[in-house]
Amino acid sequence: MTICSRKAAVERAVAGILAMAFLAGCSLEGTGQPPVIEMPTAWSEPAGQNASRPDVEWWKEFGTPELASLMQDALLQNADLAAAKARVRQADALLKVAGASLLPTLGGSLDASRQGSPKLPGIQTAKQGNLYSPMLAASYEVDFWGKNAAVEASATAEAEAARYAQRTVALTVQSAVASSYFSILGLKERLAVARENLADAERTLEAYRERMAIGAATRLDVAQQESEVAVQRAGIPPLELELQQTQDALALLTGRLPEKLPENSDDIGRVKIPAISPGLPSELLARRPDVRQAEARLRAANANIAAARAAYLPSLTLTAQGGYESVALSNLLQPGSTLFLLAASLAQPIFDGGRLEGSLDYSKARYDELAEDYRKATLSAFSDVEDALAAVRKTTEAEEAQRQAEDTARQAYDIAQAQMQGGTVTLFVVLNTQRALFQAKDAHVQASLKRLEATIALFRALGGGWE
Repeated sequence: MTICSRKAAVERAVAGILAMAFLAGCSLEGTGQPPVIEMPTAWSEPAGQNASRPDVEWWKEFGTPELASLMQDALLQNADLAAAKARVRQADALLKVAGASLLPTLGGSLDASRQGSPKLPGIQTAKQGNLYSPMLAASYEVDFWGKNAAVEASATAEAEAARYAQRTVALTVQSAVASSYFSILGLKERLAVARENLADAERTLEAYRERMAIGAATRLDVAQQESEVAVQRAGIPPLELELQQTQDALALLTGRLPEKLPENSDDIGRVKIPAISPGLPSELLARRPDVRQAEARLRAANANIAAARAAYLPSLTLTAQGGYESVALSNLLQPGSTLFLLAASLAQPIFDGGRLEGSLDYSKARYDELAEDYRKATLSAFSDVEDALAAVRKTTEAEEAQRQAEDTARQAYDIAQAQMQGGTVTLFVVLNTQRALFQAKDAHVQASLKRLEATIALFRALGGGWE
């Protein structure tokens, strides 16, 4: 065969291969049906006056620069968030692996060998020689039924789910940092109140001891006040322990050692409470990263069904190999040393012991599981917002009621203290007004903290700030 005839044969073979490749237009799709989600038309809790949608950096709306600084540290150094980012890179790498099946593979080889046989009786000379063989080989699986495309689509959806998972972790970390920070402010305020209460109780005790010295009070009066002082003193160590533990938790969230956590100098009373507009319920599903993650995983499962269905069908692989082979380097690139091979192989599963059927059944069952996860995620999202809106309204009412209770208790305490100095009131009345004021002040601080926590919960329920 001449060089021209070999060239024509190669061209015809390549044309035939390309024609078969262009036939790859049929594909199968997953048959999973997405769950039907019923959405509320409006929230049961209306937004307050002057309410606005949160900014992306929603924590800045509290007006505390210290919190903004801690949040920046957490976004850069939190271990859970760093791990989530690594999982995104893993998903991207798997997407590259999955996408490679849609492209041809090309490899090269260069072989050099020397062969020979020893001189034997009856043979004049020994046989020796070299063999050189550089080759290129290409292979391509024609994706007739869309199996490889479905695998890539699944990997794409999983990579998207990993990104939404990262956003979910980020939102969780942000909420935890804000909650821990405000808890620290609240605990410091409660400790200040407890120490002030202890000082007030000790001053009252000293007054009763002076009165007992002149016969204006009894030993029983002093003993009762000593008991009150002991109760106030005993309440301080648990608060100190809780403060230390909360500071350690905040240090962990920000990726710091506990001793390197900056000192908080803010006051819970100066923290601004932002008014938040929840928007429309229909917007929530597009904003909650956990819902978007569940949706992406559902799409990945549907693509896996398509891949499992396509595995039942024949697969066509095209291969091509070309190069040179010569016993002498000087003749290696001559036309006479040219080698080539074109081939096509068609494979059809016949019996696999139920492996393909099991894979398809698993993919369908996995889709059903993730469909329920998606439905639960959407229902939980609506429920979270409703709960948070109600909590914001009720904690606001509770904080105002506790403020009024503290004002009333303080008036009663001041009156009792004045009457005690004049000796016109019993110790029982003094103790009652004292305890009422101590409890009201502590309850007011706790109510303020609960309102802050409810606001944080609303930010988190809404998926963070709008982008």
